[in-house]
Amino acid sequence: MPYIEISGIKKDYGDGRGNFDLNLSIERGEVFGFVGTNGAGKTTLIRQMMGFLRPEDGSIKINGLDSWEDSAELKRYIGYVPGEIAFPDAPSGTVFLRRQAELLGLKDMSRADEIINKLQLDPTANLKRMSKGMKQKTAIVAAFMADFDILILDEPTTGLDPLMRREFVEILNEEKKKGKTIFMSSHMFEEVEHTCDKVALIKEGRIIAVKDTLEIRHNTKKVYKIEFSSAEDYKLFITEAFDFSEQREDYQQVIVKINDTDINRFFSVLKNYHMKFLTEIKYSLEQYFKNLYSLTGENQGGKSDVL
Repeated sequence: MPYIEISGIKKDYGDGRGNFDLNLSIERGEVFGFVGTNGAGKTTLIRQMMGFLRPEDGSIKINGLDSWEDSAELKRYIGYVPGEIAFPDAPSGTVFLRRQAELLGLKDMSRADEIINKLQLDPTANLKRMSKGMKQKTAIVAAFMADFDILILDEPTTGLDPLMRREFVEILNEEKKKGKTIFMSSHMFEEVEHTCDKVALIKEGRIIAVKDTLEIRHNTKKVYKIEFSSAEDYKLFITEAFDFSEQREDYQQVIVKINDTDINRFFSVLKNYHMKFLTEIKYSLEQYFKNLYSLTGENQGGKSDVL
């Protein structure tokens, strides 16, 4: 039985906004990414998973418990970073975190201190006057400081600079090694690709693809960029029986697509040529979803947060 089972979820706000027949299965210990454009329905699903919204149809089961009917019980072992952070009234981040720890019955604050140091957070600052980045860090500490079985994270690195995003990825991978089940929406493909086992793409409230990130990283179709030392070598090579996606005569460069089954012949042929360089163009999760998104039609209006 999947640890998280999302079955036929519908939440219709009108004008094509909401969730429409969403179905996802997340196994225990799996890190699952959730990507899509602004308004695609990511936060709507996450709020239903947390029991803040009631689905119009369908159900969400987390470890056998219903996300709506059993929401109070579920919140006892789910670490949550909301997409929009609104802290309760507290004089400082330190006071807020201590109050959260008391609610959870958490007495050991060593994990909180560790994350505070990693994220370079000053929790003694006034909570209401914190910058967006500081508030985001405080929310991350609150979600990760207890030994929660599940982490549900809605755009957890919003407002963080690139250095802190890298620190966050390290923290997330530490939790992954502990066997935690993690569901994370993000607009940062690097985060998703380097942390998640699977990723779902949502468009206009509907899931259009679920992909294994390992499959993306080990794609059987490789792309190489080659620059030759002479025009003669360039002109001769483009007569070879390969799939060229680009030919740049002015630069004596080609971009060629090679299937793994043809890789030995490819390198054997290259031995006959003089090259300035040969570079593999890695196929990324971002490229995969961009291609898939364009195949299902261009986004109408609004700025994309992933594409």
